[in-house]
Amino acid sequence: MFSSLKPKPETFHMKAAGLDEPVLVRRSPRARRISLSVNEAKRGAVLTVPRHATLDEAGRFLAQHFEWLQKRLAAIPAPVPFADGVVLPLRGEDHVVRLLPEIKRRGAVWIEEGASIAPFDLPNIHVSGAMEHAPRRLKDWLKREARSDLSARCTAHAAALQVRPKRITIRDQTSRWGSCSAGGVLSFSWRLILAPRDILDYLAAHEVAHLREMNHGPRFWEHVHDICPQTDRAKKWLRKNGAQLHRYGADPG
Repeated sequence: MFSSLKPKPETFHMKAAGLDEPVLVRRSPRARRISLSVNEAKRGAVLTVPRHATLDEAGRFLAQHFEWLQKRLAAIPAPVPFADGVVLPLRGEDHVVRLLPEIKRRGAVWIEEGASIAPFDLPNIHVSGAMEHAPRRLKDWLKREARSDLSARCTAHAAALQVRPKRITIRDQTSRWGSCSAGGVLSFSWRLILAPRDILDYLAAHEVAHLREMNHGPRFWEHVHDICPQTDRAKKWLRKNGAQLHRYGADPG
């Protein structure tokens, strides 16, 4: 059903007839059976295969579940590139992106209130300068906004827990929203700036709590709940809506 593309020892891609993108095949020593999942953030399929399974077995498994996979992939919302007129949920609130190539203010991005008539009454994110650089300029601005918000919330939570992060970094990661290294470096996805403020606040609290407990045991969750009362609600929101944030700024293909 599919053909191999540049096989690697543990992870490689395989083409499947009827799919636009290759399936990521991941050999896992811990897997007991073949399983198929959809990564909405990367808009692709992942086939997990135990070490003892053959590629023929993996192919038959994929064929058996192919109709389900096609439906799941088709249900993933279309990407939203950074273009003029798109609606972006800055801090969870809809804003309209307006590209202004006629304004030559180098690197300038700013927010203005919208017109008084719907649907143009949303706040506008204005991006000046050459059109070809606008998506990168907007993304850089969103990263700076994310860094500012996350730094403020991490500082507040760190003071409450009497800890101090070594550094805060902002990345474009898809596998997790945040992480804490053994050396105290906190890393976050810039896309958290697209989530409501209390969701970003929860992720900041979560990673700061790891400076006290580098695990997800009961004491860790006690710390998180102490400094972030909306923890349970935020976790539910992320499970339901988190993948949607990866639509924005994505390549339409």
